[in-house]
Amino acid sequence: MNILSVKLDVPLEKALLTLSQRERVSKSELMRRALTAYAMQRIHDAPAQSALEKAGDLVGCFKGAPADLASNPDHMANYGRV
Repeated sequence: MNILSVKLDVPLEKALLTLSQRERVSKSELMRRALTAYAMQRIHDAPAQSALEKAGDLVGCFKGAPADLASNPDHMANYGRV
């Protein structure tokens, strides 16, 4: 195994020691588990997408709507009114 040195502030060191004692594993093993869990989560996270990327297949799929629906405030004149 490779060695990695990490600087911890006192509260984090105490928390690590407490957890390692509670779980009955070394601090190194606890750090390996935490880093593995973090790395796996980050690797499997989907990259951020824009609204256009998420709804791209819906863009332009409606026929017969006004061409300026998104930009003309007149289309919103009675929006929300009963």
